[in-house]
Amino acid sequence: MAEARIRRGGTARLSSAKGRATNGGRGRTLKRQSGLDRLVEMLPVSEATLQRMASWAIVGIFGAIVIAIAIFMGLPGMARQQAADIAARAGFEVDKVEVRGVERMDELSVYNIALGQVDRSMLSLDLSRVRSEMLKLGWVKDARISRRLPDTLVVDIVERDPVAVWQHGGQLHLIDVSGVVLQSVSASAMPDLPLVVGPNANRQTAGLNRLMENAPALKPMLAGATWVGNRRWDLRFQSGETLSLPEGDKDSAGALVNFARMDGVNRLLGRGIVKFDMRDPDRFVLRLPQGQVEEKPMDDATKDGAAKDVAAATPGEEG
Repeated sequence: MAEARIRRGGTARLSSAKGRATNGGRGRTLKRQSGLDRLVEMLPVSEATLQRMASWAIVGIFGAIVIAIAIFMGLPGMARQQAADIAARAGFEVDKVEVRGVERMDELSVYNIALGQVDRSMLSLDLSRVRSEMLKLGWVKDARISRRLPDTLVVDIVERDPVAVWQHGGQLHLIDVSGVVLQSVSASAMPDLPLVVGPNANRQTAGLNRLMENAPALKPMLAGATWVGNRRWDLRFQSGETLSLPEGDKDSAGALVNFARMDGVNRLLGRGIVKFDMRDPDRFVLRLPQGQVEEKPMDDATKDGAAKDVAAATPGEEG
């Protein structure tokens, strides 16, 4: 009996010691913190707020995945098309076109582009595409396209200004100052504009205009010009004469100014001379109707004048 009691007591004492050791161990475990716990405690938000933020982040990620799948399957495009179809059936479809700013060009080409779109719904009509097609028309320098609900497309056109007629390859074309071809013209309906002749002469029209600005008195008398050898101009005046200018912007401008000065003093134009040749800066050459040629140094020509009373003749052309 005593031995049994001793065992029970010993067992009880051992259990008590073990319990104290275990409790002590538990206390030390509760005091121990990880680096993540310390980081969370440093944040200026509560634990509940962090949990809500984490929940919303999960929802956002899930939503982004759903949207990406929808885009991949083309659902937004289908939805837009469906909305456009509904709007068109409700009357929001291009039925009228209002064109502004057109004075010279044919409006029919503008209407054909505006009303020729495959999708004419006011909601889904691609205005930038319509504008780009308008800009392909020769007369159109700029265009602005806008909607006016429920069914009208407004087109504001900025036209190019014709400055010359270009003759090339047996055809005549109206061109603007930058050489853009506006439309074809017939010889019987020639407008009152200078005629430029030769390959690439249309691209030199801006340079020709700058050249003529050096001699404002001669500009109204200009009937046309030939771009010779892709390097220089032969000017043709309304009185029938031709003036051959040298190459280069500076040299040709100087020669034209000199000729305008001589014409102002001695009236060279309108006196029957066929051609004035100023390609050589040291000589002023006059071609007479019967094939005679008279040469004078430029200084003498400037002082005395080179024109003579001779019969008019058709001017020839030289390179």
